[in-house]
Amino acid sequence: MNPREAAHLLGHCAAFDNRKPSQAAAMAWAAALHDVPLDDDAKAAVAAYYTTAPKDPDAKLWILPHHVRTLRSKIRSARLENFQYEPLPDETPAEFLARYRGQVQAIASGRVAAPTGRLALEGGPSREFMAELEARGWQGNRTVDDADAEPSAELVDTVRRSGPLGVICPMCAAEIGFPCKSGHATKKHPLGRPLAKPHTARIRAAAGEEQATPEQRAAEEQRVREASARALARIEAEQDIPDAEIVDEEAAS
Repeated sequence: MNPREAAHLLGHCAAFDNRKPSQAAAMAWAAALHDVPLDDDAKAAVAAYYTTAPKDPDAKLWILPHHVRTLRSKIRSARLENFQYEPLPDETPAEFLARYRGQVQAIASGRVAAPTGRLALEGGPSREFMAELEARGWQGNRTVDDADAEPSAELVDTVRRSGPLGVICPMCAAEIGFPCKSGHATKKHPLGRPLAKPHTARIRAAAGEEQATPEQRAAEEQRVREASARALARIEAEQDIPDAEIVDEEAAS
C-alpha cells in the first residue's frame, strides 16, 4: 500500500469516525501497511471494525493500521476453513508448492469460490466384506447382555484403594476411603477427630499382616498401662528427695 492508496483507505475510515485525513497520516499508514494491498478485504476490515461495539460504551472507536491487518487476515482465513488441496498424480515437490500456494491465494482473495463443505466418506462396507468379518467371529453392533450390565460382586471386592485407606480400620471402624478417627468426640467432630495417620492395626491389615485377637490387644494395653505406672512411680521417687540437713559446726563444737 503506497501513500496514495493509504489516503484512499483513510478516506474510507473517515466515513465511520469523521477523522481528518492528512498527507502525514497517509504516509504513516502506508509505512505500517506496506505489505497490505488496498483491496476489498482491506475496506471490509474497516467495516468489520466499526461493526463491533466497544467494550466501554462511552469510548469512541478509532481504527489503527494493526486493526486493518488483523481483521483482513481473519476475513481471508475464513474462506480457507474448508479448503483441501487437490493434488495431481506424480507431481513434484516444486509443482506441489506452486499449485498449493496458487489455490490458497485464489480462495483467500475471493477470486475462486470458497468450499462450502468438507469432503466426507460415502458408502459402507460391502456384503461380502461383512460376511468375511462375521465368518471370523466379529460381532459388531451387538447388544450388551444383562449379565454384563452390572459389575459382579467378585469384581467389586477385588477393586480396592491402595494403602491403609483401602481397608476398614479394625480399631475405629473407619470405612474404606475415610481417615481414622480418634475416640474423643468434640463439638466440631461428634464422631471423633480425623487422624492424620491411620491406626497401626489398619496399616497391618492393609499389608496383609496377621491381626491381634481381642485378648492379645487387651494384654498389650495392660502391659502399656503397667509400664506407664512403673515409669510414673520412678519419676515420683526421684522427685521425693529429703532436704539436706544443715549442721551448725559452732553449735556442734
